Amino acid sequence: MADTKREIERKYESELSGLPDLTGVAGVAAVIDKGVAQLDATYYDTADQRLAAAAITLRRRTGGTDAGWHLKFPVGPGVRDEIHAPLSDTLPRSLAGLIRSRVRDTELLPLVRLRSDRDVRHLVDADGTLLAEASVDAVRAERLTGDGTGTQWTEIEIELADGTDPAFLDKVDKRLRKAGVRPSASASKLARALEETAPKKARNKKAKGKPAPKPAETGPATAGDHVLAYVRAQRDAIVSLDPAVRRDEYDSVHRMRVATRRLRSAFRSYGRVLERTVTDPIGEELKWLAGELGVDRDQEVLIDRLTAALDELPRTLVTGPVRTRLRTWSHARRGGSRRRLIAVLDGKRYLQLLDTLDALVADPPLSKAAAGRPEKVIGAAVRREFARLAGLVEQALTLPPGQDRDFALHEARKKAKRTRYAAEAAVKVLGEPAAGLMRSMKSLQGLLGDHQDSVMTREALRDLARQAHAARESSFTYGVLYGREERRAADDEARLPGNWAGIKEGPLV
Repeated sequence: MADTKREIERKYESELSGLPDLTGVAGVAAVIDKGVAQLDATYYDTADQRLAAAAITLRRRTGGTDAGWHLKFPVGPGVRDEIHAPLSDTLPRSLAGLIRSRVRDTELLPLVRLRSDRDVRHLVDADGTLLAEASVDAVRAERLTGDGTGTQWTEIEIELADGTDPAFLDKVDKRLRKAGVRPSASASKLARALEETAPKKARNKKAKGKPAPKPAETGPATAGDHVLAYVRAQRDAIVSLDPAVRRDEYDSVHRMRVATRRLRSAFRSYGRVLERTVTDPIGEELKWLAGELGVDRDQEVLIDRLTAALDELPRTLVTGPVRTRLRTWSHARRGGSRRRLIAVLDGKRYLQLLDTLDALVADPPLSKAAAGRPEKVIGAAVRREFARLAGLVEQALTLPPGQDRDFALHEARKKAKRTRYAAEAAVKVLGEPAAGLMRSMKSLQGLLGDHQDSVMTREALRDLARQAHAARESSFTYGVLYGREERRAADDEARLPGNWAGIKEGPLV
């Protein structure tokens, strides 16, 4: 079983013999000596340090009050989420899954051992409430691979207690700086250890530095450069969101699904920049992944919509155990989809897709058009997408209400998304015209999305009504909700002509 804790801390270089006096910090009534702890931690990573490159740390530590396996993910400057699992000889499965998108099938190796003598102080207020833990760490680092180089240093670490205002760290920082203490140049002990114990050849190469980039190398120059920058960002988003999806963090499934859609849309919208003979098969795999992610996401949307609609109904219109049935229906469908999704993320097909995306970014299948002027090539691609969207919307507007129109509007919604993503990738090239088109597409997508959600909600209500009828429960309330959804969809359809007219009359790329 793994526990998660939000860690907010600051680290400082220290050449002092101990901790400066912090009793003068506003709010601190006492500094309590908690003794010295001996900590022994082994840090694991792949040979090419994939975890370290993403500022992720994995360690097995003994000593202190939290012995066990620790996995840390960066959240922001000085903020990390630490996931703790009990001490064991091998890496717990609960943690192994969270780094699979980075590590994949590559072996984890013990890279660095850190042994620290930690002199701990508790900073407490007048009521004895813990505000922060301050420690002076005498660290001895040993590289466990190569020539086994070692190093040592002393640092001060201030970790905020749960519930303390993060602004308290600014007050401590001010006091430490007055005492001559300066912030650490390294983000973590591991980062410093890896740098100072690196093989001499690597250290010498870093010391010499890289030549300054030429002006043309400071940013994307060709159409291919711009498209690849967008593709790379979506690949990175998929990989980095994987642990959040596994932990069922809020909105993570949706964001990962959007990244797969953006990537697939980029392949299709910019098919004259990246060879489609290469990207089309990858796009099909992305479509598969988006579908698997959608099982969970679509269920979330349905449940939220049905719950909100039920909350809006007067009590006199709610007959039978409607909330109980909705809750049972929701749990049954969501539980199965969660298990299925984790199995997908652990499967060979998904990991192969990540490898394929890495290979594409490393050796992109650029066409001749990729070398062209970005404004011309990318602008033409966005205009093509908008023209296709216009045809779908105008066709849908000619159809009478019903299944055919629902289907046509759904197709237009998907094309609006692709046009939006194409414009998104073009903003750095085309500026405000592309940004304006993005905003227009977001508005249209929202309208068409609400209409499609109504279609799906009505299907769910029919299913719930059938279940209720079979259980000899009243199906009256489901019919009321169904009627309201019909009216909501009709309102969306009535608003569409005006929305579309405004988009066509506005500035386009």
